Amino acid sequence: MKRSVLTRYRVMAYLTAVMLLVLCTCMVFKYGFGMGKDLTLVVSQIHGVLYIVYLVFAFDLGSKAKWKFGKLLWVLIAGTIPTAAFFVERKVVREIEPQLAAEAPEPAKV
Repeated sequence: MKRSVLTRYRVMAYLTAVMLLVLCTCMVFKYGFGMGKDLTLVVSQIHGVLYIVYLVFAFDLGSKAKWKFGKLLWVLIAGTIPTAAFFVERKVVREIEPQLAAEAPEPAKV
């Protein structure tokens, strides 16, 4: 597995998590204070597109890391639970980093 697979997943996990928090804030303003209806629509659409990209990258990482279905499902669902993607991303990185280090070719000695 290439490091770029993990990097793509990490970027999308952070983007998806941040946009979900922004969406939650917008929804509080929309339903709690009756303002920001248009902004909530735009933010929800952006989060939806980012979440789809997150699903693709997370599935790609999971298939290359040979995760069991339950773990893959938890990682995929993490993009829908506020702040969960931050914690799941850290756990995934701690698990995948040793695999990447073991697979990396040793530098040539001069």
